[in-house]
Amino acid sequence: MRCGDFKDTYIRDEAIFQSVFVKVWLALFLVFLLIFPFLVNEYVLYIANLIGIAIIGAHGLNLLTGFTGQISLGHAAFMGVGAYTSAILITRVGIPFWWTVPMAGIMSAFAGVIIGIPSLRIKGLYLAIATIAAQFIFEYVFMTWESMTHGIRGINVPDPELFGFQFDTEQKFYFITLFFVIIGTLYARNLIRSRVGRAFIAIRDRDLAAELMGINLFRYKLTSFAVSSFYAGVAGSLWVSFMNIVTPEHFPLTLSIEYLAMIIVGGLGSVIGSIYGAMFMVLVPELLKFGTEFIKNIPAFQHIFAPLREVVFGALIVFFLIFEPRGLAEMWRRIKNFFLLWPFSY
Repeated sequence: MRCGDFKDTYIRDEAIFQSVFVKVWLALFLVFLLIFPFLVNEYVLYIANLIGIAIIGAHGLNLLTGFTGQISLGHAAFMGVGAYTSAILITRVGIPFWWTVPMAGIMSAFAGVIIGIPSLRIKGLYLAIATIAAQFIFEYVFMTWESMTHGIRGINVPDPELFGFQFDTEQKFYFITLFFVIIGTLYARNLIRSRVGRAFIAIRDRDLAAELMGINLFRYKLTSFAVSSFYAGVAGSLWVSFMNIVTPEHFPLTLSIEYLAMIIVGGLGSVIGSIYGAMFMVLVPELLKFGTEFIKNIPAFQHIFAPLREVVFGALIVFFLIFEPRGLAEMWRRIKNFFLLWPFSY
């Protein structure tokens, strides 16, 4: 802690904007985000939109796994529920995109509550198996309920529209993604500061002690599942409107594992860690693609680099579990503290 840098109230200690410098820096960063789509090409904006959607989904899973300690391997299924809910409401009911986003989140939250009911009796690997079962169940529903989901053909969704203005390009859709990322990040940060967030953390650290303190485990665990699934539903709704199509292949078990990798690499129990993890895990495959571009025409190396993405994902998880279990957020905190104290470490 820096000399003289102390807080005398809980509100000051948990304030989002700790100083004037932080406020100015965030304001400048927001201005940069607003002008960013006018400085880059369509491909970079495509990646930026994918990162934004991943950030929203990662926030949800981190609230459940990182802050509450309830592991889930069915996060992609809840995204699928949100995506199909949004697609059906848009194409069949005619509801505008802006209304389908919260509806998709609510439907996914309802599904999350149902799946979260066993969490009172089971936890750890047993809960992981239960969420995997939910993943397979929803995948089966997406595939076979053709009267609603159209099976493997999927559902085509038009571009979002607001007062006659269509968001039909990566640049235009970027502002939709940015809006929901900001709202989702602020809500997650404020939720953790609240009584509910403190209950989540208490359950994660020691659920028996939390129950003895008067925390209703069943209610708060279900709340965590609901909030996490709501985030997943919103991410799924944005995904389907961005891609203009939804099929069962978009939400496999591997996607749930990728989201788990995001929060592990970024930092469990950290809001900013969700952002770092989503950026890192979306950018890594793209960087690998560019890095191996020059050898793609060499037949002898094609079979080696074809599964490179999965290998790197697994290696990164193992690396961070061994050498930095608190993820990129902890690395950033150490770097920041070094420069705050430099050149005097006292």
